[in-house]
This record gives sequence, structure tokens and C-alpha cells, in this order.
Amino acid sequence: MSSINYDLNKIKAFIFDVDGVLSPDSIPMSPEGEPMRMVNIKDGYALNLACKTGYGLAIITGGDTEAVRLRFSRLGIEHIYMKSSIKITDFNDYLSKTGYKPEEIIYVGDDLPDYQVMQAVGLPVAPADAAPEIRGIAKYISHKKGGEGVARDVIEQVMKTQGTWMNDKAFGW
Repeated sequence: MSSINYDLNKIKAFIFDVDGVLSPDSIPMSPEGEPMRMVNIKDGYALNLACKTGYGLAIITGGDTEAVRLRFSRLGIEHIYMKSSIKITDFNDYLSKTGYKPEEIIYVGDDLPDYQVMQAVGLPVAPADAAPEIRGIAKYISHKKGGEGVARDVIEQVMKTQGTWMNDKAFGW
């Protein structure tokens, strides 16, 4: 049974921010000044399974590193928006390219740049350590912090509700 107060049978797509959501909000820097993100393996498995099962997935991030693009494209995510300065613009582009309706989408964000998109989607989600303004508009606040399994939390709840979690695609990469 899900702890999310939303009709999860409506959900067809997931959109995630990266920093503070799919990676912790504190990240080391390389000697060259590049941010080096850590990612959660269970998040990665859930993202890949959702892609293989036919859910829409997208990344909308202000960051711009090849490592982020490679990580998420290798998991099967086709729609990756990098250097997103106004995220609602990229969200609208995603809608126009995919045909999804806002009420069919979960967006997981943790800070002010995510605010407009979270207001636009059917199910705005925040990690446990999100900014107060974001927690204030989230319809679900995960018990997981950013980078510690928040994607797995929401994807698993949706897929279990829809009966797609333990499908024939679940047993392998």
C-alpha cells in the first residue's frame, strides 16, 4: 500500500532534478572545479526498470556535466535537460514532445528552481531534506533525503500500485 495521497494509477511519467534529489546536496569538487556527484544504486535500478517498463522519464537540472548525462542516458532516460535556468520552460518542452498531461507526472525537486514545475504537475514530491518552500507545496514528502533513495521510493510506490513492480523486466539490467 502506498503512503502517497494521490491516485497513483494516473502516473505515466517521472521527472527528476539531480542535485539534492538524485545526488546529495553536498558534492565534492574535482581539482579542476567540476562537481563530482554521488548517486544511489537503488535509485538507478528503479529508474532503469521504470524506463524498461514503459514509463516516461526525464531529468531537468541546472547542472551541466558529461558524467550526469552519461549516467542517466545509460539508464535509459532519453529526455535530459541540462543547464536548465528556467525549468518550467524545459518542462513545457517535455510535455510538447511526449504528449503527457501534467496530472500524469511526478516531479521530484528540492529547491527554489523546482518551484514552478512542482506547481504545474499532478504530483509534486520533495526529498525529506528539501527547502521549506518546496516541502510546503509538495503533495508527498519522501522519508528519504536527496541522493539516498528518493527516486526508488516514489517509483516503487507507483509501480507497486500499478502492478508493474515485479514484472518480467525486473530481474536484470
